[in-house]
Amino acid sequence: MEIQLLLAVGLGIALLLFLILKLKIQAFLSLLIVCIFVGILAGMPAAEIMETMKEGMGSTLGFVATVVGLGALFGGILEQSGGAKALASFILKKTGEKNAPWAMMITGFIVAIPVFFDVAFIILVPITYALSKKTGKSLVLYAIPLLAGLAITHCFIPPTPGPIAVADILGADLGWVILFGFTAGIPAAILSGPLFAKLLTKTLYVEPKTFTEDETFEDQMPSAKMITTIIFVPIFLIVLNTLIASPLIDASSFPYWINYMVNLLGHPFSALIIANLLAWYFLGVKRGVNKEKLLKIAAKSFESAGIIILLTGAGGAFKQILINTGAGEMIANNLNESFMNPLFFGFIVAALVRVLQGSSTVAMITAAGITAPLLEGANYAESQISLIVIAVASGALILSHVNDSGFWLVGQYIGLTEKQTFKSWTVMTTIISLVGLGVSSLIWYFI
Repeated sequence: MEIQLLLAVGLGIALLLFLILKLKIQAFLSLLIVCIFVGILAGMPAAEIMETMKEGMGSTLGFVATVVGLGALFGGILEQSGGAKALASFILKKTGEKNAPWAMMITGFIVAIPVFFDVAFIILVPITYALSKKTGKSLVLYAIPLLAGLAITHCFIPPTPGPIAVADILGADLGWVILFGFTAGIPAAILSGPLFAKLLTKTLYVEPKTFTEDETFEDQMPSAKMITTIIFVPIFLIVLNTLIASPLIDASSFPYWINYMVNLLGHPFSALIIANLLAWYFLGVKRGVNKEKLLKIAAKSFESAGIIILLTGAGGAFKQILINTGAGEMIANNLNESFMNPLFFGFIVAALVRVLQGSSTVAMITAAGITAPLLEGANYAESQISLIVIAVASGALILSHVNDSGFWLVGQYIGLTEKQTFKSWTVMTTIISLVGLGVSSLIWYFI
């Protein structure tokens, strides 16, 4: 029986990679096909396979679809209002050109919290062009720190879809994930961003492209203070809720209504609803944007969220298949016998999937689905499970190369050859990955 289950899982993962890589079948469809394939090989009845898929899809999307949808809506309003660019301009003005690489890293780190990686990069990359032209220095000196900030937030810090999905599949608390995401993300950003960029410019000079900016856009941008406040409202509420619920604070000493309000407003649903209402009013209504235009922005924002929601749901279905077949439990028992730490296991699985098929989101969701059964019945603290989320996210960032759409996006916008992209972007993602694993491992042994 164990051999049959191992064969089912092994062939299932191989089939998933074959469908995505070789046949170029969309990841959502590929995951569903593999769910059926694994179920058949594991000996599940046909009706049970379908019920298990429905169970996994439904339980995952009940949470993820809401959070991703609200995050996409928030990001769309921030993007269209010019808020992202306003924040970047403000930071550069305050830091000066000498510290511009650090400013770009901070900007990317903050902006990618509500805005998808590729959108945020396209919005902010013109600022790196302007800096390079003004200083005469290589474009990578400013672009790499920006990319480091964007990539780290995209994979480490909710409410971006990847860590949201992994946290939900593993059953991690979002507040802990946010705290550890920042803890691992800050040193990773410093090492892979400004420090690596400075070293890289010694051997790589890239001339900036010509970019035409909208001359009237500056006058229409909202204040950076307003944008920063709106972005941090949901983060603050979610983290506050986690702290109140943790052993660090004696919540019983507070009045009932305080605990009630913190629990209500600190839930990711409520926190993101509040952030959206603030953005809707201060970035839209108060600035004279008509309701029809705001509704258009909302509709367009949801388009980008659709595939991520479906992909996440399919990942949840795959996880449930592994749990219901007993394959996950069997793997967990074998790994426990070999003293395999689930943190390292999650990292290794995510790294393998990432290298083989390219997408960090698919790598995160696949690794989370395979790792989740290891946690079933185990006595891990919420903080430890959250560290596993960071380890999985770290593995999903490693060695971005030609099968990753981000590889080509970065190369195209910065004007790099494939070799230069490997030398800069690929090395940068690997630094982030290894630092993320190192920090999460270190924290694991101290909590």
